[in-house]
Amino acid sequence: MSSSSPHMNLIKKACLKASKFLIRDFGEIENLQVSTKGPGDFVSSADKRTEKIIIEELQKAHPDYGIVTEEAGIINKSNIKNRWIIDPIDGTMNFLNGIPQFAISIGYEEQNEVKCGVIFNPITNEMFFAEKGNGAFLNNTRIRVSNKKKIEDAIVVTGGPKKASKIKEKIFSEYIEISNKVSNVRKFGSAALDLAYVACGRFDGYWQREINYWDVAAGLVIIKEAGGFVDFFDNNINSPLKKNILASNSKIYTEFKDLIVKKDIE
Repeated sequence: MSSSSPHMNLIKKACLKASKFLIRDFGEIENLQVSTKGPGDFVSSADKRTEKIIIEELQKAHPDYGIVTEEAGIINKSNIKNRWIIDPIDGTMNFLNGIPQFAISIGYEEQNEVKCGVIFNPITNEMFFAEKGNGAFLNNTRIRVSNKKKIEDAIVVTGGPKKASKIKEKIFSEYIEISNKVSNVRKFGSAALDLAYVACGRFDGYWQREINYWDVAAGLVIIKEAGGFVDFFDNNINSPLKKNILASNSKIYTEFKDLIVKKDIE
């Protein structure tokens, strides 16, 4: 395994530091102070604190870098060349319900390309990470996407629409169509981990409309370095931080993409 860059080491360190508190909070979930953020979307004090710890760690090393993050928004807006993309708890609803399927997700972006990223589930102690050109790893083991060749044998994962989504019907009809073409569809509640699971071959594909960039940024480089394909489609230029995304192994990619993207040509 090749040695990690300073950026990668910094991300890992920030993840591990923030996760200590997260593990403790998860153990006391019923006592957490919870505030409502919007329709069907809750965020806890743990979310805010995790983000604060991560930002402090990263800024110690690079105070001038841009930061795009769920709670604080965009920091150092003028620096678009070097940016950290952070989701402190991806899978907040799982976290708040005591379900151990959530992760810290941090990507480092340079000149609009994610160069390295970490997705860390502190409860299972699984750290997925990758750096451009260096391969993808789960803890100390090299990972690859699955070898599944046929879409009808594939297990894919998605997230479904948010409560406030304006295109719920489109998302549901797409879900039905894909369900009829693949072996099975799963819905696990953390986009970051969904991508990580595609990268290590647990799932064969992932798609999601209206996902936030910070949910998937780290996963982009992990999927690519694990030999998978990832693509954004139908992007709205007025909402650069909202994405429609699909990812899979290389063998089912074309068929999978045709199932999703063709609807918008009809």
